[in-house]
Amino acid sequence: MIKKISFLFYFVIISILLSGQIIDIDYRIPQEYIIGGVTVSGIQNEESKDLIIMISNLTPGKRITIPGEDIQNAIKNLYKQGMFERIEISVISRSGSTIYLDIFLEEKSRMSSLVIEGVRKGEANTLKEKINIHSGDILTEYAISNAIDKIKKYYIEKGFNNVIVKVTQQADTATAAKGRSVLYIYVNKGPRVKIDNINFENNNVISDNKLKKVMKDTKEKSVLNIFKSSKYIPSNYEKDKANIISKYAELGYKDALILKDSIYKVDDKSIAIDIYLEEGKKYFFRNISWLGNTKYTDETLNQILKIKKGDVYNEKLLQTNLFANPNGADVSALYLDNGYLFFQMNPVITNIVSDSIDVEIQIYEGKQATINKVSVIGNTVTNDRVILREVRSKPGDLFRRSDIMRTQMELSQMRFFNQEKLNVNLNPNPTAGTVDLEYVVEEVSTNQIELSGGWGLGRFVGTLGLVLNNFSLRNLFNKDAWRPIPSGDGQVLSIRGQTNGQYYQSYNLSFIEPWLGGKRPNALSISLFHSLETNGVSKKEDGTYNSAGTLLTRQEISISGASVGLGIKLKKPDDFSRLYLSINYLHYNLKDYVQTLSFKNGIANNLNLGISFSRNSTDSPIYPKSGSNIYLSVNMTPPYSLFKDDNWGAMPDSVKFKWLEYHKWKIELSNYTTIYGKWVFLARAKFGFMGMYNKSVGLSPFERYYLGGDGLSGFSLDGREIIGMRGYANQVLTPRDIYGNYLGGTIFAKYTMEIRYPLSMNPMASIYLLGFVEAGNTWLNIREFQPFNTMKSAGVGIRLYMPMFGLLGLDFGIPFDETYANKKYQGQFHFSINASID
Repeated sequence: MIKKISFLFYFVIISILLSGQIIDIDYRIPQEYIIGGVTVSGIQNEESKDLIIMISNLTPGKRITIPGEDIQNAIKNLYKQGMFERIEISVISRSGSTIYLDIFLEEKSRMSSLVIEGVRKGEANTLKEKINIHSGDILTEYAISNAIDKIKKYYIEKGFNNVIVKVTQQADTATAAKGRSVLYIYVNKGPRVKIDNINFENNNVISDNKLKKVMKDTKEKSVLNIFKSSKYIPSNYEKDKANIISKYAELGYKDALILKDSIYKVDDKSIAIDIYLEEGKKYFFRNISWLGNTKYTDETLNQILKIKKGDVYNEKLLQTNLFANPNGADVSALYLDNGYLFFQMNPVITNIVSDSIDVEIQIYEGKQATINKVSVIGNTVTNDRVILREVRSKPGDLFRRSDIMRTQMELSQMRFFNQEKLNVNLNPNPTAGTVDLEYVVEEVSTNQIELSGGWGLGRFVGTLGLVLNNFSLRNLFNKDAWRPIPSGDGQVLSIRGQTNGQYYQSYNLSFIEPWLGGKRPNALSISLFHSLETNGVSKKEDGTYNSAGTLLTRQEISISGASVGLGIKLKKPDDFSRLYLSINYLHYNLKDYVQTLSFKNGIANNLNLGISFSRNSTDSPIYPKSGSNIYLSVNMTPPYSLFKDDNWGAMPDSVKFKWLEYHKWKIELSNYTTIYGKWVFLARAKFGFMGMYNKSVGLSPFERYYLGGDGLSGFSLDGREIIGMRGYANQVLTPRDIYGNYLGGTIFAKYTMEIRYPLSMNPMASIYLLGFVEAGNTWLNIREFQPFNTMKSAGVGIRLYMPMFGLLGLDFGIPFDETYANKKYQGQFHFSINASID
């Protein structure tokens, strides 16, 4: 036994001597060494070891002093990473002045799973997404602290200012891996904290109530605050304090400031805010001078600035009229619309005497810029030429800001792009006096599946259609272009069908080319359609007897037609205007048809010329915030009866109306105004009138107006035009005969007012709320027309626009007048998919 121990002892000594690795460092006396090599132990990830050596700054070849600060600094640097529980650096061998080091690391625990308690499952899932900690992540102090901060911020922004968040870790015994922990986060939201009072001190110029109105997102508890909550959000409060100072500045009190503010607890659910103000004195504009302007005179610039001596000093108004007037009437627009892209402008206060301020506006005009290149990026479906033909800025033209703004409006109206992401990049070359324009677009899905339902003919009528809004006819037979359909040329192909089974069927096919010939925005439209309405008796059953012994007779009316139109973009009165010309033909075939019309067998033909004028200056096709829409139209048939001197009054209606004759007029006026923040006000008026050429012939029984209900579009029975009127059942506001049968109106009036508020302008799902008031009526002839003798209603609604389905609407309307089908004040819902309810 002794021999074995002796042998082992000598073996160890000899091995150490042979390897030269005797470690004899005197830690009392600092001595310089060269690092020969560094190893990292305690962690399994080989890829991170080189990074750890680099962070420690203990790299091979470096000279360090032991004892000294080099090892201490290395440990500090590694601890700063927040990833390790224990760090040890030791000398494992030495050869002369060369030493070899080992860095031993004990990693902090890694998360195996995350459990959030104290809140609902849906909220917990939301919090997990926000804190962004995943299984396998190291639970550093920073990661845990950051998670707590994000959770608190989330709830504070919702008004839970007393939220408490606690975090614990427990070793995960369910897994075989070492160093794994379950992270438990407990959330106690506490009560929602609301603002009980906002108090102002030392305000003499602006009243408390007006200051509270200036605070957009910080409101007191009040039954009047319907659309704004009284929760306290620190970030919003800071913005509202800035709004208060801005309000004073607009009134000339440019020195106004908030001396201090105090936020204190009233009880567990409410706080109060005290704001102490110093208003200062009121200032006025005195002398306004211009420096550096050679293109425009002082008088011209002053006319645009619209500020004169003695006006209250308002820096916001000054900046607006210099740079960013929403109506375009500012000095900047004057220069930018005349090519001065490189100009600069800087208003400077040069003197203050008592309450008067002198302002000098310094201008560097530069030289005019011409457009060099125009390109488009971001389009993945729409062809470049389709976009560029809408661009008003052409190479070689003088740069004009108004052309760029109008181009963006035109691109928005196409509906092919996300209107929130439309942009233009300017790449100027001051030396050459040129600028390259790069229009930025983001494609959105434009094809639509139309699926709508409504009540017609006493039955449910369903509609199914497909609208291809960016179709390419020239690639129809190019198999490589089918992805999944040929697209990119901006054409519109629509296929549509309506039915309620045996009783009613309608089919429609239409095609629109918006740029006929590709050089001018002249739109060609072609449509074909056919519809059939019966009493439910099939052709096989016609003339047979049913089980009760009743003779079955098929009653039907079929309508076939075609239309060709040409839309022309006008330059006068302005280029928002369009003229549309069309030739339309409809063929009616009646067989034992006994409803609404004055004859039940025969044919009728409707050949008419349509002329319409429209002017649309709205800023968006989906949610307009400004602008107007004017639409005037007339449809005229030839006056057949005036060409032939017959006894028209004695003719039966089946002969009299074989070729329909009438003239039909329509006017629609709409205006959109942003009244406050995102709130938009819509005012709309519609009128329609159908007249006759010959009293002996009388008014046509076709093409009349039917008012009430959801306004089911595309319902072409006897050419009638159905006009929606929310709050009332379908068609109930339409003239009837003594037997209760609808005759249809030959004149109508309808007025609408809406307040709209957007919830989301996401291009994939735009949502807005609305409240409406409507009034309207129809009359059988002009003698009965009383434009203000109307039926009225009011209600609320919601709109959801999805590119695939179009406009989805749900309204609840309350009628203010009683009809045979409606009780007064008994509301009803109106639902539509891709049908306009207005």
